[in-house]
Formats: sequence, C-alpha cells, structure tokens
Amino acid sequence: MKRLKKWWQKTLVFLVALLTLGIIPPNHSIWDHLENGQDSNRAQSANYKNIGVAEETVESFADENTETVDPIDSILQLAKEQSYIKFGSKIAPVIEDEFEQRIFPTIEQIISSALANLDDETKRYLTISGKPGGNYSERIFHIADGRSGQDLLRFHVRTEKRPLEGYYYNFHYHTYEDQFASHHTIGDIYYSKDTPPKWLS
Repeated sequence: MKRLKKWWQKTLVFLVALLTLGIIPPNHSIWDHLENGQDSNRAQSANYKNIGVAEETVESFADENTETVDPIDSILQLAKEQSYIKFGSKIAPVIEDEFEQRIFPTIEQIISSALANLDDETKRYLTISGKPGGNYSERIFHIADGRSGQDLLRFHVRTEKRPLEGYYYNFHYHTYEDQFASHHTIGDIYYSKDTPPKWLS
C-alpha cells in the first residue's frame, strides 16, 4: 500500500510538472508538503518567496537587455517616414534620390543640433506631427514639446514655378527661436516643366 502511494505521488509530480510546463518543478516546496506533511503555511510562504525572486530576475534581466532608444533617433526615423507620406507615390520616385543624398542629411543635422541642447526630460516628450499637409500645403512635419504642445521646429516644402525652368521644390524650416518668422532654406529639388501632382497623391 505504501509503495502504491509513493508511485501515485511520483506520477502526480510528473504530471503536474508536465502540465505546468515546468513552472512547478519536482523540487518545489509544495511537494515537500505532500510527501512529508509539512505545514501548509510554510509551503505557501516559500511559494511566494520563489515568485518574488523569479519576478526580480525577469525585471533585472529585462533592464539589462533593453536598449535605451534615443528620442532624437526616433524623431529622425519618423521625420523620414512623414516626408515620404507627403511625397506620395507620384512625387517620391522623381525626387527620392536627391532627397536622400542632399536634403534629408541636412534635415538630420538641423534636427540633431537643434534638439541636442534640450534637457533629457524635454527630449522624452518630443512629438512629431501625425500627418503631412496635402494638396498644395507646405507642411511636411512639425516637432513639438509634447507636454506644452509648443512647436520647436517646422519643416516645410514649397512648390515654386520658375520662368523658363519649370517647377522646383524648396525645402525649408522655421524655428521657435525667432517665433517661426524666418525662412531657413535647406535646398531645392527640380521636379519638371509639367505641373506637379498634389501632395499625398
């Protein structure tokens, strides 16, 4: 009879370990209680202690292995995405190469240097506008302090028709430092002599 009881206990330990995918291992205090008749309160407190240790380990492991994302890097990535959303499928193929080689590297430099002097707390709350302006609107994206909603930088592109030459895209930006009054040129990209399509098209 005692042998049969031992066999059932071993089978039970194996089945529970199998069903819980090893969460309750065979050497867990719950089995000491079943096999040796230990006080259930002691087994319960041991169980909570084990859970606490497991949670701390997971948290410290996550902390060690989570790379800190630089807010400015995130803004730069979103800035490029917003730019291509604005260009749409008709304009992007025509200006993509020049945008990548000349315009966007300058935009990156402007953003990085303008935002580098902000304190860490402000950097954490930086936001970028969600949708570029369509039709013939100039807005590509605006970067703001998410806490106050105050714009810090505004990046725009204006369509210009130049006599005998055709249409150009003038990329420029405005900054809060002069209340967005000045027009700071980034560069121009030639489009065509034909009237360009609307943004976002």
